[in-house]
Amino acid sequence: MEIKRLGEIASLVRGVSYKPEDLHNALDENSIILLKNNNINEDGTISFENVVYVDRSNVSDEQLLKKGDIIVCASGSESLVGKSAAFNLEGEYTFGAFCKVVRPVSINSGYLEMFFLSSKYRADISLMAQGAIMKNLRNEHLLNLKIECPHLNEQLYKNEILSSVLKLIKFRKKQIGLLDNLLKSKFVEIFISSNSAWQYVTIKDVCLDARTGPFGSALHHDEFVDKGVFVLGIDNAVDNKFSFNKMRFITEKKYQELKRYTVHSGDVIITIMGTIGRSAIIPNNMPLAINTKHLACLTPDYSKVNSVFLCSLFQMHPEIQYQLTGNAKGAIMDGLNLGIIKNLKFRLPPLKEQNEFALIYSQINKIKTVVQKALDEAQLLFDSLMQQYFG
Repeated sequence: MEIKRLGEIASLVRGVSYKPEDLHNALDENSIILLKNNNINEDGTISFENVVYVDRSNVSDEQLLKKGDIIVCASGSESLVGKSAAFNLEGEYTFGAFCKVVRPVSINSGYLEMFFLSSKYRADISLMAQGAIMKNLRNEHLLNLKIECPHLNEQLYKNEILSSVLKLIKFRKKQIGLLDNLLKSKFVEIFISSNSAWQYVTIKDVCLDARTGPFGSALHHDEFVDKGVFVLGIDNAVDNKFSFNKMRFITEKKYQELKRYTVHSGDVIITIMGTIGRSAIIPNNMPLAINTKHLACLTPDYSKVNSVFLCSLFQMHPEIQYQLTGNAKGAIMDGLNLGIIKNLKFRLPPLKEQNEFALIYSQINKIKTVVQKALDEAQLLFDSLMQQYFG
């Protein structure tokens, strides 16, 4: 199979800078959308949030995007540079100075799009980007990228397979999003729409205990070991469900010093540093564990509240989310403290309504588990094919 430089099979168009007076925030008959580096999503799609517009008279024909073009973020932070998106829209659009466009010449545009989604491309481009704070890609960085170029029929075949799997992945993700929306709508229907007779309480009123993990001086990083008692952190709740990913451990001896921070099945953990307000329920099969200082841990008073409702408050209740947003503190990272968590206010529904919602929650999550398994399998297939086709 022949390997070619990108410059042999595609051309490159640089973005241009426009004067501030040429840009505006509303679309009219004389303007077109100007896509910028922050309009490129990590998954290779284009976002139309916070777009700006430029007068069409100031845009050359070469700067108009064509179907099959690949828009690449060529300047920005390390996480931005190299992100790409295929352009396949009708109408006139252009792109900003921090972007470059790769325009296919003697390669199938769909096959080229898949190359730009490959891990090989991201690995190669991350090594090329230059700059201490602001990373930049020069023309030659892109033009010198190497890509396997099989016969056109094979390009079409591989693109068809990858595109089909990618469509399946997007469909599964959409299913999960719809299930999440259904669950939230049920929460609002049961607890928000007609709750005026319910009394306001605070989190501390419905919990037997509320605690954070040990301070840094009580648990150092070098005290983690390969096996032992689990130590839960942000990673175990950041997806709004409990995960056994990135588990840490301490020895049984160290646990004896910290056992007051033990978590129990049915407890609710909430992230209070970094990505704040994410929550998860400790599962029934949870081995012995404690939580770190980056989590708040709530033990419900089951005579007043069940775990599913308590956990869902942080994910779905508009009043709780408003209070969390308003109370977030921290110069570098958003952060909450236990006092803020304990004093969050909400109207407390009867246990009957809470238990009805918990049943709905369980039924929807069973379906989500099946869909998530199918999504994981499709993603694994896509990743395997990408590795096979692009290395």
